[in-house]
Amino acid sequence: MATGSTTGSTTGEALEALKSVVKSTVDLIAQLETFLHAIACDKASDATAPPPSSPSPESESIDALSLAHDSATLIKAHTTKLSLLIINEPFTPSAITKVLRELVAGPIPALASAVQICDADKYTAVARQDLAWRCYRVLKELKSLVNIIPLTGKILPNAQKNGGNGDRGSMAATGVVWAACDDVILLKKLGIAGLLIRKVEEYRDTLKDVLEELKEYSEEVDEEDDHDDAGAGQDSEVDNVADQMQNTHISTQQMLDDLMNPRHIPRNDPDKIRERLESCLKRLRLTTLLYTAIVKRRLKSVPLPPTTTPAPVTQRLDEVFPLLKRLPHRFGEVACAFYELDRDTIDRAMDSCFFDAFAASEMLMKPWEGQRDEFTEWAEKFQLGIKKPD
Repeated sequence: MATGSTTGSTTGEALEALKSVVKSTVDLIAQLETFLHAIACDKASDATAPPPSSPSPESESIDALSLAHDSATLIKAHTTKLSLLIINEPFTPSAITKVLRELVAGPIPALASAVQICDADKYTAVARQDLAWRCYRVLKELKSLVNIIPLTGKILPNAQKNGGNGDRGSMAATGVVWAACDDVILLKKLGIAGLLIRKVEEYRDTLKDVLEELKEYSEEVDEEDDHDDAGAGQDSEVDNVADQMQNTHISTQQMLDDLMNPRHIPRNDPDKIRERLESCLKRLRLTTLLYTAIVKRRLKSVPLPPTTTPAPVTQRLDEVFPLLKRLPHRFGEVACAFYELDRDTIDRAMDSCFFDAFAASEMLMKPWEGQRDEFTEWAEKFQLGIKKPD
């Protein structure tokens, strides 16, 4: 009897210890989440986002991507252990507590420290924010898994293991943590240059999508234009939709199609929309070539950070990347203006786009070392074309 009482007492103590460690783990992760999210959203400051651990002189020699890689690898391995412990008999609170304590003592704070030492002057602000976002996702998903740990003294029932009714089970939650860890691990393989190249290629692909859409739009003609009365225009289209809405048999899809389909350029084209469209297409093609040239002639030859990258290089990259990132969105706005046949908005949006494209080429005109190279000559020709493509 005494032995049974002692065993029960020990189990109860182990369960209470588990509850305490689960709470402290969740609290720590929540604190570090706030720190990482602020950096990922470019809202961090020394006052609002204190470092997760005290910096040491040795941190200057630590590679941030390597530290993040190793931390994410450990978190992935511990997540696997944790996932198995909460679904298999016998339920062992002490074993789960041990895994959580190892996470709290090592890889969880180390992951946040990797972002802390990923200094923008060495790695670029672009890479720092990207790393922060990836690490934030790891901790966010890990916290969700920790919150699933049963505190009843029994393993998870099948419903919580497999999920259902809109709830994500422990197996799915484990897979999400693995995927988030893999994203952090991949970053070391990519390197800073590889990360920047991937981003620019993604922006370029979006530009190509806009280009294809506008090309298709340019090939469409207003087949109903010849049948329109001289005074018919946008008002008649609105009236037509309003009349159809009185018909109880009109389908919702038909109404959406009438409202959402782009208007075609009229044959007489009094606002010279087609002339503007052709000019835009030529310069948009040039802009996609600019992105390709930047990858080939600038990013593939960027000095590898963090040890050999001078501050002016990272500063130039951080200045040009906001332009490269927002250009696809702005060209999307140009496309919408064409679909609306809004001449004034088209002119304003195109001017904004091509000014940014010109500025981006100017920022990267000079090589990382020296004054001129092949890209410099190409960029000068690009600037002439972007000003006057005809």
